Amino acid sequence: MSSIIVHYQEIALKGKNRPWFLGRLVRHLRAAVADLDVREVRSLMGRIELVLGPTANQEEVGDRIRKTFGVANFSYATTAPLDLDAMASAIIDDLKGQSPATFRVSVRRADKRFEMPSPQIEREIGGRIKAVYGWTVNLSAAEFVVHIEILANAAFYFYRKERGPGGLPMGTAGRVLCLLSGGIDSPVAAHRMMKRGCTVTFVHFHSYPILSRASQDKARELVRLLTQWQLRSRLYLVPFGDIQQQALLLIPGPMLVVVYRRMMLRIAERVALIRRAQALITGDVVGQVASQTLENLAVVGAVATLPIFRPLIGMDKEEITAEAQRIGSYPISIIPDQDCCTLFTPRHPLTRARLEAVEQAEKALPIEAFIEAAVRDAVVEEFEFPVVGSTIER
Repeated sequence: MSSIIVHYQEIALKGKNRPWFLGRLVRHLRAAVADLDVREVRSLMGRIELVLGPTANQEEVGDRIRKTFGVANFSYATTAPLDLDAMASAIIDDLKGQSPATFRVSVRRADKRFEMPSPQIEREIGGRIKAVYGWTVNLSAAEFVVHIEILANAAFYFYRKERGPGGLPMGTAGRVLCLLSGGIDSPVAAHRMMKRGCTVTFVHFHSYPILSRASQDKARELVRLLTQWQLRSRLYLVPFGDIQQQALLLIPGPMLVVVYRRMMLRIAERVALIRRAQALITGDVVGQVASQTLENLAVVGAVATLPIFRPLIGMDKEEITAEAQRIGSYPISIIPDQDCCTLFTPRHPLTRARLEAVEQAEKALPIEAFIEAAVRDAVVEEFEFPVVGSTIER
């Protein structure tokens, strides 16, 4: 195999903006395989070619492509000359060792200057394969398909298509900020926004040194995993224990969870504005816990001026867990830890908060001082993939 041919789908519908989206996808693919022996990544007539070097591991390159949003499918391909006889000879030689019950040939002629139409190429090459190997042709449900794509300067052939992640290329839809817990939901919510072309910054609230560093370690591992899709990530580790302790003394017990979440949103929005993010992302699901009733979601969200997106809002736990397992975050999310959300929480939290009552209770808190201290004391960590190191700044 000398190349990997990448096909896109949604990008093709972008009209006049298609070159910009395609350029972002090419750059993202190039960065994703920067540490592998890929000689060139180039756009070719409705597809992208990754030219593999002699030491390239095609499966390793394929794994990187599977995590590149904007890719509909890809194939491990071989280059063939633009001559029917030479093309057929190369394919027939390459098919040695195969023994399918049925087969067919499928041709896409991107360059119409090639003199022979696609159906005729299919009949010619298919007939020669049948003459050599005696395989049965089945045009509707073949077990084995020989795909041929004819371009201006070369032809490619391959035998199967690998599914890509779909979506839009990273960075084409702007920046968002995700409130990342150590649980199952928020990493899945972040991944869904990445798939729509958003660049995601993460903020994690912790209660160290009241609790252990376990939740911070989990947040790092989750961001490290998700960075495989967006290649660069920034994580804000925000101390929240002092705020919780002070709120505990001044806020009625049943209101604490709602007040905690409102404070988190305020702090997250301040970080989002620093990062020039255009929306906040949460892993909220209607009715999953006490703070996620419709009434509480409305009261919590009232503090934000930026839009709040909840990609999982109508899903159930089984669906979210299946998606977490698919993207690989589930084994990290279920590691036991001490999450700040479980610290100083009442036994019977409020499930139908009233905005007026909560705002009245919050007048006892120095809210602006809380926000400024939290942002000032946050530790910021940078992540890259392929891994080239991580830097920490205050």
